[in-house]
Amino acid sequence: MLTGLDQLTSGELSNLRRRLRERPIGLLTHSAALDRKGRRALEVLEDLGATPTILFTPEHGLDGVAQAEEAVGDALAAPTVEAGSRVLSLYGTTRESLSPSAEALQSCEVLLIDLVDVGSRYYTYVWTALLALRAAVAAGKHVVVLDRPNPLGSAPGTFEGAAQQPELLSFVGLEPLPIRHGLTLGELLAWLHERDGGSLGADGSLSVVRVKGWERNRTASTWGRPFVPPSPNMPTLETALVYPGGCLLEGTNLSEGRGTTLPFQTVGAPWLDGLRLARELTAAGVPGALVRPAAFRPSFDKHAGQLCRGVMLHVTQPALFRPVATYLQLMSLARAQAPEQFQVLDRVYEFEAERPALDLLAGTPRVRQLLLEGAPVEELLSTLCPVDPAWPETVLEAEQRLLRAEA
Repeated sequence: MLTGLDQLTSGELSNLRRRLRERPIGLLTHSAALDRKGRRALEVLEDLGATPTILFTPEHGLDGVAQAEEAVGDALAAPTVEAGSRVLSLYGTTRESLSPSAEALQSCEVLLIDLVDVGSRYYTYVWTALLALRAAVAAGKHVVVLDRPNPLGSAPGTFEGAAQQPELLSFVGLEPLPIRHGLTLGELLAWLHERDGGSLGADGSLSVVRVKGWERNRTASTWGRPFVPPSPNMPTLETALVYPGGCLLEGTNLSEGRGTTLPFQTVGAPWLDGLRLARELTAAGVPGALVRPAAFRPSFDKHAGQLCRGVMLHVTQPALFRPVATYLQLMSLARAQAPEQFQVLDRVYEFEAERPALDLLAGTPRVRQLLLEGAPVEELLSTLCPVDPAWPETVLEAEQRLLRAEA
């Protein structure tokens, strides 16, 4: 399997390499974006004689040091880059900081994007890429995406989660999309760009270097290369597999395991009975996963320093595992066990102050309402889990669209 970055050094992209050498380029990337030899995108470009004039970094910064929702200033965005290089963070303290400014884009003619996504709507890198694409096109720049495969795979039966309602679009979902969508970053950007009237290909405003040799129905475990953590709380492929469901916990006072070594797999709270929760969740049925009781003490974030009891999930058969359905079951059982202690959080979340985080993540207020009412879990599942029947066809069309978008 060859990513877009891998192919920059092959003999097939001579025209693109020449363009990158001859024109000033900007680069949006982070340190998880490695080629098969373990080199960062910056190193590969420098070896090709195409040193970027400006470097943009997403949430967490170039080196993935900042925690979730932690503003990254320009000075801290890329501490391992040589002094004097121009570096701009695209995750600051305001919504405006999420897009590159026209002034920042003046120094380049081509914007290159290479980011590691994890295939879930909430993960912010794809939305950083979309905002950067739109800003660059508006400034008259050509955008090239070095694509990477979706680590969760793209088997049709694994798509999960209804698209958001229009009023609940946010930085954890700028466009209506299933939670587990099956697209690559390049496929998603090409689909949205063409939908909005943008042109594709080397002579258009967006081109994509496609992945070669990716079997869409397989996860990252078959790629023959290590899973490089793209953010501080995404340490393993197993974390990525549970994340489409586990991230929903960010909207509640249940710990999603931040501050432990196994975030999102580890779930609990000081007031839960982990043995009971594990028994009840197992009895409800968790295809493709093993559930066991767990105790943990988070070092930071929710319930920091307190002994929490809950469960740990281990994905045993990724093709069968349904993370959204599993974590809805888990939240429902946790709320039923301790209805007085369970809470839906009301705080500023990803630059949004008017809507609860759970509404933004679920894309509908109905999940929050059903949880707090203690409604049967079947209502939760029927509200959030089904995907638009037309979505698998959309994924197939997105894959074909990349043929028109080739760099």
